[in-house]
Amino acid sequence: MRWHLDGGNNGTLMQVELRYGRAGLLVELPSDAQVDIIRKPAMPIQSEPQEAVEQALLNPVGCASLVELASDKRSACVAICDITRPVPNHLFLRPVIERLLQAGLSPASITVLVATGLHRPNEDAELRELVGDDWVFDHAQVVNHFARNDEEHVDLGVTPTRRTPVKLDRRFVEAELRIVTGLVEPHFMAGYSGGRKVIAPGLAHADTITVFHNAEFMSHPATANCNFIDNPLHDEQLAILAMLGDVYAINTVIDEDRNLSFVNFGDILASHAAAVAFARDYCEVDVAQDYTTVLTCAAGYPLDKTYYQTVKGMVGCLGILAAGGDVIIASECSEGLGSPEFIAAQRRLVTLGADVFVESLLSKRHAEIDEWQSQMQVKAEHAGVIHLYAPRLDSQQHALTGVKRVEDIATAIDLSFQRHGSRRLAVIPEGPYLVPHVRRALTND
Repeated sequence: MRWHLDGGNNGTLMQVELRYGRAGLLVELPSDAQVDIIRKPAMPIQSEPQEAVEQALLNPVGCASLVELASDKRSACVAICDITRPVPNHLFLRPVIERLLQAGLSPASITVLVATGLHRPNEDAELRELVGDDWVFDHAQVVNHFARNDEEHVDLGVTPTRRTPVKLDRRFVEAELRIVTGLVEPHFMAGYSGGRKVIAPGLAHADTITVFHNAEFMSHPATANCNFIDNPLHDEQLAILAMLGDVYAINTVIDEDRNLSFVNFGDILASHAAAVAFARDYCEVDVAQDYTTVLTCAAGYPLDKTYYQTVKGMVGCLGILAAGGDVIIASECSEGLGSPEFIAAQRRLVTLGADVFVESLLSKRHAEIDEWQSQMQVKAEHAGVIHLYAPRLDSQQHALTGVKRVEDIATAIDLSFQRHGSRRLAVIPEGPYLVPHVRRALTND
């Protein structure tokens, strides 16, 4: 991990731009604040991103080339993340499909499968935005995964240790060549996104997802950002992958401005490990102290379309939050709170209170859909006080968030300064895509 702070404002008026919706949000900070802006170190950028993809496909990690892999196959399924992730599908889907066609597969035998997990499907104009290249629709079958459609899944049994039921999308399981694609970034449950996570929960049945997202998994201390060690969710994902068999992956890492920084292709485990090793140097940042006031965001479009996804930003900054400190988070929430199930979970959280709500979850083998996100919100609430700037939520919607409402961010910051007697502020412009921690001991790295 690295130190990377853009230091204080020296008493002058300061503005900072947060990731917020498509356009961003410019926030004026108090002139006498001691501001530390925490962001990724400068990342290398691929000046020719299309060529970088070509080179990744020519130089696979731990496997043969894609054309070789496809040469004796009669079908292929390429899984992509849904609209909530800013994956640069426009860069790699066409080159992948071109190679599959070159190897002899027909458009009818190539499926591009949107790994929605339990999220809503992506359709019509949104689906075309997600895919990013209309050519793909003429040379492959582009479809959504539906986690609640029993007949569309294959039952592979249960995992050996925790006995999680393993039911995966039939179109992926039965394809002779299986490829997942995605973005490698910190994830507040699974350690890092991408790779095995695209399969489960991305392509899993609701029965699978609701077990390894139950309260026992979510309350485990190792179920955390940037951590794989003893992480039960990660362990189950690996177990599911072992039951499935050969899978290959395209992994991408992007910088704060969504430019391509890294891409590779190869065996799903080896290629994902290489991508995570690259991402760690930029996404995990050490700072010298904790803060009683933290300003962050939900990473902007497309992640901040819902309050459901906003919880990630609340949790992502906890490594630098002083006990009882204030987290002020901005999120557009252009689609409101999220799914009906999440709204129901939030209603129970607000009605029961945090501790009783979590206690009510612990006996369930299968979580209610999306209540795990409410449980993760409780994790943030136990660490500090959450203040939400989301003006597109009406008063009834905001009441179901269970957190404090912010009308003006500068005012919220100043009130926090007054409460804590400190005018030091940490700002995380990229939200959960960067995970800061207080460095506990100096080293020579």
